[in-house]
Amino acid sequence: MYLSIVITSLCFCSVALAFSDIHGSVQTREEQANSFRPISPKVFVISMFTDEAEAWYGIPEFNILANNITVPGISPLFPQVHCTSNEDVCQVTTGEAEINAASTINSIAYSSLFDLRKTYFLIAGVAGVNPKVSTIGAVTFARYAVQVALQYEIDAREKPQAGTLGSSSPTDYPSELYGTEVFEVNEQLRQIAISFAQTATLNDTADAKSYRALYASTKSFAPGAQPPTVIACDTATSDVYSTGGLLGDAFDNTTSLFTNGSGIYCTTQQEDNATLESLLRAATTGLVEFSRIIIMRTASDFDRPYANQTILDNLLDESQGFEPSIENIYLAGIKVIEGILHGWANRFEAGIEADNYVGDIFGTLGGEPDFGPGSIFVDGNAKVRKRGLRYKKGLRRRQTLSSDSL
Repeated sequence: MYLSIVITSLCFCSVALAFSDIHGSVQTREEQANSFRPISPKVFVISMFTDEAEAWYGIPEFNILANNITVPGISPLFPQVHCTSNEDVCQVTTGEAEINAASTINSIAYSSLFDLRKTYFLIAGVAGVNPKVSTIGAVTFARYAVQVALQYEIDAREKPQAGTLGSSSPTDYPSELYGTEVFEVNEQLRQIAISFAQTATLNDTADAKSYRALYASTKSFAPGAQPPTVIACDTATSDVYSTGGLLGDAFDNTTSLFTNGSGIYCTTQQEDNATLESLLRAATTGLVEFSRIIIMRTASDFDRPYANQTILDNLLDESQGFEPSIENIYLAGIKVIEGILHGWANRFEAGIEADNYVGDIFGTLGGEPDFGPGSIFVDGNAKVRKRGLRYKKGLRRRQTLSSDSL
C-alpha cells in the first residue's frame, strides 16, 4: 500500500477491510496430477490489495480470471493466483505490508506450480508521492527501492539535550546493514517499460486537479501542481503510514545516502523491498531472473501537506488522487504487458541485458554494487561478521530518527 512513514511518538493506525478472492473456480494444480505441468507466465503482475488487483479484472485485453490456482502459503485473504487461459499473464494479491508481501512472493517463487525462470515481474501498486518530484495520478518507475525505516529510534520527548544521535552526521553511512536496505533493478528494462507506458493516455479527475492546485503556491512543490506524467524516480519502503515535510526530507536524504547520491526519493509504499528480497533469494537458486523486475507505482496521495494545511488533515485524507492512481495502474501497466507480449519472441524471451548493477546491497547475486560499501562476498563467502558491518573501516552506526531532529 502507498504509505509515507511516521516515526514519532504519535501513531495513527487504521484497520483496512480485506476481501478474499472470490472470482472463478478453485482448482489446484495438485488436482490435475495426470496432466500436470508448471505454469510459465511471460508476465506476473504483483498487486498488494483489492483495489489494485481489481484494476486488472474485466479488462478488454485479456481475462486474468480465466484460470485460478490455489497456492499453498500465500495470503489467506487472497489464496489464489489468477492467470489468463493461455497462461501468458498471471496476477497475485500479496496482502499489505512487508511481511505479507514477502510471505506470498516466497511461496510462489518456491512453488512447483510455477516455472518462473523467464517471467517478468510487474510490481503494480499505488503509493504516496513527494510533491518536489511528481504529483498525484503520476506513473513512476523505480531503479532503486530503499528501506528507509531501518533506523534506530527514540521518542523525541526523550531526546538527549546534547550529543549525537546514532551517527556523527546525517551523511555517515550506517554500519549495521541487514542486506535489504537497497535493491537496484535493470535500468535498461526500466527505460523500455517507461517507453511503453508513455504511449498511454493517463486518467485524471476534477477532484485530483483541484487538490493538486493547492500545492502551486509553494515554489518547491511546483512538480506536485503539474498534471500527471510517466516519470523515472525511486521508491521508499516501510510499514508505517505517515506524513510531513521533515520526515519526507529525511527519507529523501536516506534515499540519496543509501544509493550514493543516485536515488531520487519520489514514492513511498509498504511492500517493495520485501517483494524484492523474496525474488532475490529465489534468484540465488535460479528460480527467477532478478533482471526481469519492473517497479511501477502510481501516485495516490502527497507525502506532506500543502501550505497552511494541517499535517493531520493531510495524513487522514486518503482520497486525494486515489481514483486516477488505480485507473493508471491499468492504463500504463497494460501498455507494458502488451509491449512484452508482442515483443516476446524477438526481444524479451532471451531477456534484456542490464548495463547497470542489479541486485541487493550485499552483492548477493554477484557483481559490485554501485551503492553502499561494496560487495561483502569474496569467492562466494561473506567477508563480514554476521551481526553487521560495524567494524568495516569508515562506517558509522545506523542513523537514528527522532520526530524533531530531522
